[in-house]
Amino acid sequence: MTAIAVTIAGSDSSGGAGIQADLKTFSALGVYGASVITALTAQNTQGVTGIHDVPPDFITAQIDAVFSDLAVNAVKIGMLSAPAAIAAVAAGLDRWKQTLVVLDPVMVASSGDRLLAPAAIDILKSALIPRALVITPNLPEAAALLDAPIAETESEMRAQAEKLLALGAKAVLIKGGHASGTEAIDLLVSREAVARLSAERVATKNTHGTGCTLSSAIAAGLAKGQRLGEAVSDAKQYVTEAIGCADELEVGHGHGPVHHFHAWW
Repeated sequence: MTAIAVTIAGSDSSGGAGIQADLKTFSALGVYGASVITALTAQNTQGVTGIHDVPPDFITAQIDAVFSDLAVNAVKIGMLSAPAAIAAVAAGLDRWKQTLVVLDPVMVASSGDRLLAPAAIDILKSALIPRALVITPNLPEAAALLDAPIAETESEMRAQAEKLLALGAKAVLIKGGHASGTEAIDLLVSREAVARLSAERVATKNTHGTGCTLSSAIAAGLAKGQRLGEAVSDAKQYVTEAIGCADELEVGHGHGPVHHFHAWW
């Protein structure tokens, strides 16, 4: 049986994040990738210059076309910039009975450009978080979802993750990549346990698409039949290695992409 994962996300015209990063990640990890595009962005390694939202009815059409034909094992959800798009995706998950869902609550690009309309935050919390097996916010995203200050310690990270659990997610991977220190520490928090995942912080400016890559790597693991903890641990290792090899690539003049195919090229 072919492992299949679907990414529901926005397109990155420069290829480092979004749909493009997700499909590269699926391929690198031995999973067949399909996609539902929710938005087109005009962007490069230096920033986002335009966003064109895909109409909700066409998002629905893509979902129904893919899920009616492909035996989908896991779903990754990324950029959803408008309330109607979020509602369309939530309805699609229900219609096709998808439960292995990784939700990356993308709000701001690595360049600092906002990707989620403020009006969409409430429906993201009410309609999608309860449908997710795991959500993967970074520190600024977790703070924005909770309307709280950015966590500065591991205890504050855990407390915010537990508050996000209360919104209905089965588990929360709160990512510490935006923190300081020699280690990049993430916490996987569920109602049953807390797992601490650490890796040596890599000194590079080329981190475009790290969040997309991590969430799609988790979905790839789930698609192959891994349990959540194993999928998260393997995804963390894959992203750390992809960041560590990022400087081998020469792409753009700003924050370049991670090296998705570091094991192959």
